[in-house]
Amino acid sequence: MLHAPAGAVRAAAILCHPHPQYGGDMDDPVVVAVTDALVGAGIAALRFNFGGVGASQGTYDAGGQEQCDVGAAEAALAGRMPTGTPLAVVGYSFGSWVGARAAAGLPRVRRVVAIGPPLAFMEWSFVHSLRQPLDVVVGDRDQYCPRDALERLGARTTILAGADHFFGRVEAAVGRAVVELLADL
Repeated sequence: MLHAPAGAVRAAAILCHPHPQYGGDMDDPVVVAVTDALVGAGIAALRFNFGGVGASQGTYDAGGQEQCDVGAAEAALAGRMPTGTPLAVVGYSFGSWVGARAAAGLPRVRRVVAIGPPLAFMEWSFVHSLRQPLDVVVGDRDQYCPRDALERLGARTTILAGADHFFGRVEAAVGRAVVELLADL
């Protein structure tokens, strides 16, 4: 689903949802709140389901095929935006890992935002070779994002007080944090 602001589009973002094997899809409350915040800030947002989720064809592939899904979403979004529109990848949890990995091969993407990156469960050493800046939004109580691993990531980080990995009741604050991180896009 492409969400465009009422006025001029200043940038565009591909939104990647949480883990499909745990119920993650493009209608996740955090993904929807980030979409709303982006559109309110003049940034078009494309939400999509990874293969095998909802009505999407394909099957879960532990991140491999999902990276191709991000590439397809990026091509679709770029094709709908004016030439030269800055693009970002914004992912939540599993979607942050898949989105960041995919962004490495997407030259039109200028920025990556990882919301609640699951640093405790997934290998993230690849981020040190990303050509795009990586930003992180995380709760100070995120049970899947250990502080020492977050510090090793070396990303610009926004920490939301009182929030855990699921950002219950602070979804709008996540959206505002993402908009702020993309202000210079």
